[in-house]
Amino acid sequence: MISPYAFAAPAAIAFGLGVRAQALTAAPRFGDRALVVTGATPARAAWLIDGLRAAGVAVHVVSIGHEPTVADALAAVAAARRFGARMAIGIGGGAAIDLAKAVAGLAGEPGDPIDHLEVVGRGLPLTVDPLPLIALPTTAGAGAEATRNAVLAVPEAERKVSLRDARLLPRLALVDPELTHGLPAGVTLATGMDALTQVIEPYLSSKANPVTDALCRDAIPRALAALPRLMAALATGEEDPGARAAMAHVSLMGGLALANAGLGAVHGLAGVLGGTAGGAHGAICGTLLGPILTANRRALAARAPDLPAAARLEEVCAMIAGAMGCDASAAPAALAAWAHGAGLPGLCALGHSRARDAQVAAASAASSSMRANPLPLSEAELIDAMQAAG
Repeated sequence: MISPYAFAAPAAIAFGLGVRAQALTAAPRFGDRALVVTGATPARAAWLIDGLRAAGVAVHVVSIGHEPTVADALAAVAAARRFGARMAIGIGGGAAIDLAKAVAGLAGEPGDPIDHLEVVGRGLPLTVDPLPLIALPTTAGAGAEATRNAVLAVPEAERKVSLRDARLLPRLALVDPELTHGLPAGVTLATGMDALTQVIEPYLSSKANPVTDALCRDAIPRALAALPRLMAALATGEEDPGARAAMAHVSLMGGLALANAGLGAVHGLAGVLGGTAGGAHGAICGTLLGPILTANRRALAARAPDLPAAARLEEVCAMIAGAMGCDASAAPAALAAWAHGAGLPGLCALGHSRARDAQVAAASAASSSMRANPLPLSEAELIDAMQAAG
């Protein structure tokens, strides 16, 4: 018996070398004025900006070099309104695409944009359709091109909040692996571990469904094979286009999976730690992945050995063991050791203080990601995992 489920995705997805060029033919169909959100270096998007202008589309550029804050979003929305934007285009990592989503969702709202945000606002639903959105990821990690929320930081409250609406899914997601070539090793590792986490957690999620299962079951071993190969190539100053393509695909699959099945305790903790510690989201997720797999494994064995997630977790550990060359019993620890050996920082090196363990564990209990974990983890179990993450 298959339980009822639903599946949401961008209106159109294109994957492969060269698909980025489709932005130049698609954009004019959405309007003649585009607000383009780039990463910290707009010059990397010069081909897009110049191409849009040559196609008759006026462009206003906003760049973001950090995870976007609510203040960044409000400033970008104000700029879009002044400019009269008819579409939003995000080209960059998850930060740029999330900011573009916020612009798309809020630019046409008649009231105060803050009213539509969780926690800091009233969480009101959007009253008008968002602007058309085109997403072009330049990192392989967040999968933001396939999700329905925009994550924004609130530094003064040490929190992250989301703008959520199914209509925030892009009209067009263009995943061109070549856009990820040349990323530094540290960024590649952190985003790659995030991508791996985002195909493991939905597979173990209490909200998993047959479609997300199929996506994750294929993507997990792809990531486990491609990421070590890519890091080995970068260590010698080389590129590995095949591994880059595999990780771009995994990232896309993770976005689709998490948008429909949720995540788990890694992201439940990471959402809080991103506000309190300030480290990069992908690195936080990557350093927590092994310890949370261990915590879930122990909790399932002790409290719910017959839960389907218990067998799934053993399946995941077998996949990790095959990639790491170890016994399945040691798989989570072996994955963590490999990641740290490749240069992933520990949790304290990312800005976390051990004195805040209990505070973070308690605050994470209310996160939406935590509710999709295979079973609830106690604050003590979460603290043990954070301590194991360095």
